[in-house]
Amino acid sequence: MAKKISYSFEFFPPNTPEGIKNLMDTSQQLSAFNPEFYSVTFGAGGSTRDRTLETVLEIKKEGLNAVPHISGISSTKAEIKTLLDLYQKHNIKHLVALRGDVPQGEVVRGEFKHANELVRFIRQETNDYFHIEVAAYPEYHPEAASAQIDILNFKNKIDAGANSAITQFFFNADAYFRFMDECLIADIDLPIAPGIMPIYNIKQLARFASNCGAEIPRWLRIKLESFGDDLPSLRSYGVDVISELCETLIRWDVPSLHFYTLNQAGIISRIIQNIEKT
Repeated sequence: MAKKISYSFEFFPPNTPEGIKNLMDTSQQLSAFNPEFYSVTFGAGGSTRDRTLETVLEIKKEGLNAVPHISGISSTKAEIKTLLDLYQKHNIKHLVALRGDVPQGEVVRGEFKHANELVRFIRQETNDYFHIEVAAYPEYHPEAASAQIDILNFKNKIDAGANSAITQFFFNADAYFRFMDECLIADIDLPIAPGIMPIYNIKQLARFASNCGAEIPRWLRIKLESFGDDLPSLRSYGVDVISELCETLIRWDVPSLHFYTLNQAGIISRIIQNIEKT
């Protein structure tokens, strides 16, 4: 590999003792790659708020850098302020600030309709205490009215005080490169880490892609479907595809790679070992 690349990994909060043990094992395995941080997601409407903090603190106990997601949807300013105070109390200085998913079947309440409003509020309440990550969408947000409006919405988050960004996952490197060109034209200049999704099975991947507006290229979908129930072969092929994607991104000097782990280390370890051989 021509240059040393840095990594970060996303986890979701487990809801069983077995899940917590698995996550700690996973974090220890991935620590071999000296990640910048582990981020921990925040459920729709704040449904995992307590478990997010618990998971972050468990990771921090291991001497690792853990970063909570914080979601504005369905939250009041008072609730977010309480959460910010709690994170400061625990010496947490890095956040991933998101609008968040609207819980199914619920009317949206709360005082934050967009992520830029949440970022601005965090800055107003805590000044520069937190390093704030936000989301970026190389293939555009699924709710975006147009490409131009989507870039404007992203710029609004940056102007509100974000320090860096993590993209939604994608399989077409050109989508990331075109997005970066659009950012340059819009005078957006900050580190934007590509989000990388390992391939575990086609049904799960298709569901994730549908929910977030990511495209599975036709050639990839058909190839994955051809493996049928042969998951070992599908995953081995997926490792090769994602390794090649990462290698392409690294050649173009991306700032880092952010892996959506699904709380598993094996496939990601194989991908990173592949790209560090090149």
